[in-house]
Amino acid sequence: MLASLVVGADGSTTFNQSSRALSTTGDRERFLARRRLADCILVGGNTARNESYSRTPAPLVIISHSQPELLAINPIAQWWNLGPEETITRASKEFGQHIHCEGGANLLHHFLSLGLIDTMELSVTSFVGGENAIDIQAILQNFKTIERTKDADTTFYTCTQPIMLQK
Repeated sequence: MLASLVVGADGSTTFNQSSRALSTTGDRERFLARRRLADCILVGGNTARNESYSRTPAPLVIISHSQPELLAINPIAQWWNLGPEETITRASKEFGQHIHCEGGANLLHHFLSLGLIDTMELSVTSFVGGENAIDIQAILQNFKTIERTKDADTTFYTCTQPIMLQK
């Protein structure tokens, strides 16, 4: 599974409960390119409630304990009340192997802790002052191989070869 996350330089993952303000042009271009290759997109309930998912290029799977209102807006959205492993197994069978997890941070952390993310695309922008901060280095330490590139206002990390960290 491929996971994407954009964070500010201070680790913030949202501003006014959405990641949109944190994203840059370069981040958005890369994010949309990855999305177009997905067989399905996975998000958690909070992400579905706070981000714009009315249209997606692939089926959208919302993992949540409660049914999201988004189902009435996005005709290819589905709600699954399943655990992480069951979600990945079912998504692979129903849609294919190219699963793109778009988070949020809590869902990604859960998938990371179970070793279910093969590749992590982390974009760190210059934005500061948001909410729900994470430790960027803690995310990166989950992977053996980290490629770093930079454009004008964003540092991109492509992380592969996940490590199962000791708890």
